[in-house]
Amino acid sequence: MADMEFSSRREALKFGAKAAILALSGGFIWSLSAKASPLMLLRPPGAKNEKQFLESCIRCGLCVEACPFDTLKLASLGDGVSIGTPYFEPRKIPCYMCENIPCVPVCPTGALDVNLVSTNDKLDINKAKMGVAVVDMKNCVAYWGIQCDACYRACPLLDKALYLEYRRNERTQKHAFLLPVVDSDICTGCGVCERACITEKAAITVLNRDVVLGKVGDNYVKGWIKEDERRIDDADSKIKLDIKKATNYLNGGEL
Repeated sequence: MADMEFSSRREALKFGAKAAILALSGGFIWSLSAKASPLMLLRPPGAKNEKQFLESCIRCGLCVEACPFDTLKLASLGDGVSIGTPYFEPRKIPCYMCENIPCVPVCPTGALDVNLVSTNDKLDINKAKMGVAVVDMKNCVAYWGIQCDACYRACPLLDKALYLEYRRNERTQKHAFLLPVVDSDICTGCGVCERACITEKAAITVLNRDVVLGKVGDNYVKGWIKEDERRIDDADSKIKLDIKKATNYLNGGEL
């Protein structure tokens, strides 16, 4: 009888240990899948910033169902994106910028915010900021001098989000470079340019805006823009500069 009780207790302890290990490993796997690479995250139009998006998204998949081009998909284990959340890979299927943006209004929680893709209460896909295209000048054949405008021709916002800069080719002294240049203020991050790129691995890639773009800060003023220059009026005028010290510095003298 004692042997049976001991055996049962031992089996129970084994089961408990296995269950604990499975729970821990499951949690570890989930944590790995939940940590997405910020460089590769491309959310649907109207997505809030990543933190707010993850807090709001309930993984319902309605946006994926509403997408007419099968662009969006729900992340699964190993995708490097939080499981069950919508994202897209432009090299495979980009966002084709539907005017009625069907994926956004169906979102039940506002994780995809209609206000972020609207102008005067009307849906405006051009307001989308899914990412921003970045040109790899070392591997873009246009920067080699080979005539290619595949990404430029594919851009839905031709000559706005993506335009060509003409530059003299000093190497050949004959032909001009036709260089693709991205305007990050206008680029929606749809990824159509990346899909159209002719190189084996795209030389123009859409990446997360928060990772790629810099932030100047409020201490710099664009003096050539009247609205920005007005900020000087509210600046702290109590700071007094020593003109003599400044003059000595400029003339190479001691402070």
